[in-house]
Amino acid sequence: MSNRPVVYLIASAAPPVRQLDEPLALLDDAGYSVCVILTPTAATWIDPASLETKTGFPVRVHPRLPDEQDPLPPADAVLAAPTTFNTFNKAAAGISDTLAASLLNELLGADIPMVFAPCVKQTLRQHPAYQSSLNQLSGCGVKVLEPDSITGRGQDNLATFNWSAIVFALLTENDRDKSA
Repeated sequence: MSNRPVVYLIASAAPPVRQLDEPLALLDDAGYSVCVILTPTAATWIDPASLETKTGFPVRVHPRLPDEQDPLPPADAVLAAPTTFNTFNKAAAGISDTLAASLLNELLGADIPMVFAPCVKQTLRQHPAYQSSLNQLSGCGVKVLEPDSITGRGQDNLATFNWSAIVFALLTENDRDKSA
């Protein structure tokens, strides 16, 4: 068993989910073990087996049975990235209809650093639920990154993430939490 701190990378089905190799490498270089949890749709967009090979942990998509042991070590920090409008609002409202949403809800009460990197287009950010969820999550101590500051567009015009900035935000939150 490793002595490295554990980050749960909880990812939803938004285009940056196809770039998860980047945060995995950055977090590994920073001395973290990473456990990946995907929403069911996100799991169809990428190859979970490839992520398992890179992390050494099973990629979780579905809840375990009550008599099964949790195959993942406890989280020391959470990076919810990318977070869709749907998952973002579920976490704020306490809706746990997927493993990813359930873990976000559970870990909101765990007093560990949490960073959300929403991949939410501007029109959805104008929806009243988004601002309410942003206030709710921020009030719980979650660091919610401004989507425009971390999102770009690739040659295919799909959203891409500045993973270095996102991982830096998590590392900064984790350092702040340790010094508090």
